[in-house]
Amino acid sequence: MTSSTATPLSDTPGGAGDRRQRVRLTFSDVGRLLGTGVLTFLSLLLTAELLPGFTYTSWWPLAVTAAVGGLVGMLVRPVLALVAGAIGWIAVATVAVFGQALVMQVAITIVPGASFDSFWTAVATAWLTAAISTLLAWLTSAGTDESMTASLVRLKPGTVTDPEVDGVVFVQLDGVSFPVMQWVVQSGTMTTPRRWLDAGSHAVHEWTVQMPCTTPASQQAILQGSADGVPAFRWYDRDLGRVLVANRPADASIIESRATTGHGLLADGGVSVSNLFTGDAERACMTMSRLEVTRGSRRTRQVFARFVIRPDGLVRSVSRTIAEIARERVQALRQRRLGVHPRVHRSWTFAGLRAFSNGLLRDLNTTVVAEEMMAGTRSIYVDYVDYDEIAHHAGATRLETVASLTALDRVLAVLEKVAEQAPRTYHLVILSDHGQSQGEPFASRYGTDLSDLCRSLTQSRTAGVEGSIEGWGRVDSVLEDLGGTHTGAVTGAAAKRVDVKLKPEESDAEDAELVVLASGNLGLVHVPGPRRLLLEELEDRWPGLVPGLLAHPGVGFVSALSATGPVALGRDGRRDLSTGAVEGTDPLAAFGPHAPAMLEAATLMPRAPDLYVNSSFDPVTMDVAAFEPLVGCHGGLGGWQDRAFVMAPAHLFAPDRPIVGGDDLHRHLVDMLVTLGHRTELQRIPS
Repeated sequence: MTSSTATPLSDTPGGAGDRRQRVRLTFSDVGRLLGTGVLTFLSLLLTAELLPGFTYTSWWPLAVTAAVGGLVGMLVRPVLALVAGAIGWIAVATVAVFGQALVMQVAITIVPGASFDSFWTAVATAWLTAAISTLLAWLTSAGTDESMTASLVRLKPGTVTDPEVDGVVFVQLDGVSFPVMQWVVQSGTMTTPRRWLDAGSHAVHEWTVQMPCTTPASQQAILQGSADGVPAFRWYDRDLGRVLVANRPADASIIESRATTGHGLLADGGVSVSNLFTGDAERACMTMSRLEVTRGSRRTRQVFARFVIRPDGLVRSVSRTIAEIARERVQALRQRRLGVHPRVHRSWTFAGLRAFSNGLLRDLNTTVVAEEMMAGTRSIYVDYVDYDEIAHHAGATRLETVASLTALDRVLAVLEKVAEQAPRTYHLVILSDHGQSQGEPFASRYGTDLSDLCRSLTQSRTAGVEGSIEGWGRVDSVLEDLGGTHTGAVTGAAAKRVDVKLKPEESDAEDAELVVLASGNLGLVHVPGPRRLLLEELEDRWPGLVPGLLAHPGVGFVSALSATGPVALGRDGRRDLSTGAVEGTDPLAAFGPHAPAMLEAATLMPRAPDLYVNSSFDPVTMDVAAFEPLVGCHGGLGGWQDRAFVMAPAHLFAPDRPIVGGDDLHRHLVDMLVTLGHRTELQRIPS
């Protein structure tokens, strides 16, 4: 492949050195400008017919207004974006509503023969014109994605002091398993990675995800170097005496502070975009652990402000959001009509979250990454959650879920084109943080949830925390970073609804004898208190708990720390995780040869629960049973959830042994950065 991912731009004709010496306006740019002007003119004609307060003497003033409006916008929009980024959320919202109107008002003032009867008519004209222009663009071309690509590659390159150091863009495709990646490159769903593989510039590798198979554990391992201290997506923290949830800003900050060494993946001039943790990056945008005014927020606000005041920006995303909601409702109806099984209820709330992640968030992530590339940022790590969000509710292998990867393929193509214009050579690395498994949820299959089951077996006061709020954190990360405040409004409200809401017979989590949490098909049973109980102590206090769990058809195995070490218990056998000794039937036999080591590491984790409960797994159908109300899940063992992938330049990434765990992958990625000349000022941590 002859692209920036394989060939240094500075060594090719038209590379970074040559580009700074030439005029950036090309014939295609002129064509796009003329096309935009024609569409704006036609939109103004239609708008004038619809709005009585917008008058004109002939069509000629409108044509001139369209041209002048484009020129004025080029001058005014950057100023508005800087002002909005400096002031905050209110300014961003104001620019989104009135920025186009201001541009339109200035253009009309300059051009004689057209007028508004009030500024509010100008506001209505600007928005209606933008909406009609977007509609016409959809009707007249495949224009929207190409238009966005064109706007990003025209960004002005920055100046870097070390152009000899290549940059790396790490693109995380959240939740995409290795088998699914194989499928999409074979089927033609993702043509960009297929082109790289065919050209030999990249190679794809499978890596085995540590347990728990969750984004918090994997991202902490990949970005910070260790998954230790993250036993699930949420867990009862004995030090704090409460439940920690990884996608709450305050909690994410606590989690990262415990793990950081200052030598994370992005420590040397990197930026974290739309992640849970920073990887010790100097700057971060929409990153959960660092949502504050002084780091990243102003940058995010400026980028967002520039995005929303472009004619193809906010209106484009709004139209795509509406289309995504409509698509989701149609697909949900089709699943019910066809009797697809397993499936879960797909609410309007999920439709909104899906539209956000597959519309506005995707565009915003791409815009931020493109601007960072054009600024010459050394390393960038961005998380796209499109596939993961749909897979949770539609199913990991359903066609509508896999189809979301086509849109992410276009994102990769955009970033590839941006790399060709950037001031340093960039290498693109695609990876996933975990895979996905699927099956009918535990509660809908058996008529009870895990907390109710534990309550019935122990007759104890049990606090159940089993709702799903993973998607809410992504909304919160954008709102808080744009606002520059620690409101936690979205995840806080969601938590009250589905995370820490107790059942009527429960009084308060602080009074509970058991706290039962769900993380995909992995359940956590905690006994609140200053220390973790051994298996023997649990059996003494609640003799029916462990046998009752193991007798349930929806439970595959449990693990605990016994007086002799970590053990896995099944219905008909027991395995000592340290020695490998098995009594009866091996409870881990169906979960793969890597399962014992993975489970041992998780069970030995100091912050692990008193009991891990893994759902049943059917090796034939590959079904698991999520303890959350999700048809696609990840967290424990069984299915494809522990099979992730990494696709990287073949000359930079060639592991000579299987990659096991995110911490192992972290070491390989750090070695890649070192090879490219990064981290020269950092003291390497011994492997």
